[in-house]
Amino acid sequence: MSASGIQSDGDGQTSTTCTGSDVAKTKLIFHSAQHQQTYEQQTSIVSLSPLASLPEADQGLFKLPQEISAPIFAITTGSTIFHPQGGGQPSDIGELLISQDGTQLTFNVLTVRTSATNSLVVLHFGHFATDPPPTQNFSGASVKQLVNPDKRQLFSRLHTAGHVLGAATRTLLEDKVENLDELKYKPEIQHAVDEMVSKDAEVRIAWWTKADFLRRGLGRLVPSDEDWRAIAIAVDEEGLEQPAEDGAVDDERTRIRVVDIVGSEVYPCGGTHVSSTKQCGKVTVKKISRQKGNSRVSYLVD
Repeated sequence: MSASGIQSDGDGQTSTTCTGSDVAKTKLIFHSAQHQQTYEQQTSIVSLSPLASLPEADQGLFKLPQEISAPIFAITTGSTIFHPQGGGQPSDIGELLISQDGTQLTFNVLTVRTSATNSLVVLHFGHFATDPPPTQNFSGASVKQLVNPDKRQLFSRLHTAGHVLGAATRTLLEDKVENLDELKYKPEIQHAVDEMVSKDAEVRIAWWTKADFLRRGLGRLVPSDEDWRAIAIAVDEEGLEQPAEDGAVDDERTRIRVVDIVGSEVYPCGGTHVSSTKQCGKVTVKKISRQKGNSRVSYLVD
């Protein structure tokens, strides 16, 4: 994709000639602690491309169960508050309100994904509310991003509840039940989850170096060197970019994002979260199964 916007090919259809390397990195606003529940922000459009013009790998990212008759586009922006699908969390949905030359157009965001051809770019898939869709160049146009707050809140509660469930089970494994068999101890797991939710423990977002993990005795959570290089970035503890003065950034000066359930457990995680365990609401352990030595727990939030 490029910043050239969309163009008419003369038969009423739109097309664009784009490459993934042409698109600037999308700044992930939802990664910062203060924007976990931010539902709108102003930014600008970098590119807008018809689905069919994307690389095949990126086209394959758009999969929805319902039949959509409107033409599908992918929009990239300078920054985004939309959480893309991944890491066990569904995509945010919402709207993009595009302002240009005194007019405003609504773009319905159906799903958001990280580009398969450029991991630094976030693609907002959807369609225009108008029919036929506009054909002008939107590069640089102002856009207000509106995330559906009900979905974001639900996904944040579910995501945090998953960490609470993991922490509660780990507590049972280490401190309370010898030779814990999750299949036989569902009531104990449910009780431990209820206790952790009721404590209203703070859920804190931070950015840690490898040394931070080791200092806290959490070396087991440090990703492999290969994975670290793929996900770690040069930021400070608040997630603000901190490029190295000499231009070289090594593994010891980069950080990964973690979610800290204060007093209980820490997880490397890029998802959105509520600010305390009590905000998860009632978490119900539904089913526990085991396959190939791994236990799988399904759960609901009310």
